[in-house]
Amino acid sequence: MAAAVHVQPGSGARFDWGLTGAAELGRVCAVLVVVDVLSFTTAVDVAVGRGMRVHPFPWGEQAADYARRVGAVAAVGRRQTTPEHPWSLSSAALTTAPVVADLVLPSPNGSAISAAASATGLPVVAACLRNAQAVGRWLDQQGYGSTDAPIGVIASGERWPDGSLRPCVEDQLGAACVLDALSGVPGGLSVEAAMALAALASTPDVPAAVCGSVSGRELIEGGFAADVEVAVRVGVSAVIPLLRQGVFSAA
Repeated sequence: MAAAVHVQPGSGARFDWGLTGAAELGRVCAVLVVVDVLSFTTAVDVAVGRGMRVHPFPWGEQAADYARRVGAVAAVGRRQTTPEHPWSLSSAALTTAPVVADLVLPSPNGSAISAAASATGLPVVAACLRNAQAVGRWLDQQGYGSTDAPIGVIASGERWPDGSLRPCVEDQLGAACVLDALSGVPGGLSVEAAMALAALASTPDVPAAVCGSVSGRELIEGGFAADVEVAVRVGVSAVIPLLRQGVFSAA
């Protein structure tokens, strides 16, 4: 009984957190939307918008080996970039880095969730504050959002030092922006989705909230304020990064 309840049955748009939430909703939803505002899905939006194909990959040293196998460039940590290798999870850096055909973009949250979902064959869309409204409209146009073809919106969240999930402001607001565009789907919103959307309704200034959040302040104080600035440009992108055969490209 509990397992059936956890998938939020009877609604067209559903909401959950992290890798476990994605696995649970992925059992029953027709499509997953992964939201990792700081920074994976923002970086995907920027890269795909510039014509790159993005390969999601869990965080770790194996990303470079995987990139060599598939003929791609492997992104490195923000502090490991060089003038010769500027590709990283930094969305600001990706706005000016040379365009490559294929980019392996590892991260411990959004990328890991996307890679795991891709292995099941489920369609996955990368959403962030920049493209959330466009993603929501596209999903509606594709016929998703009924009780027979429900949408699972996943806030990736961050990690505590012990590896456990840390829910975060930016991903809840990013997911809520997608859900805002889905509020009219025929299956309606689950209670969990409606509560996530309520957070958006009570946030008068989304960019300020993200900048003042723990994750935003961590990046700003770490010298990556430009990444936050790119991430909080609400509604500036019409890119729909769709994960097909393990690669994000424009739908």
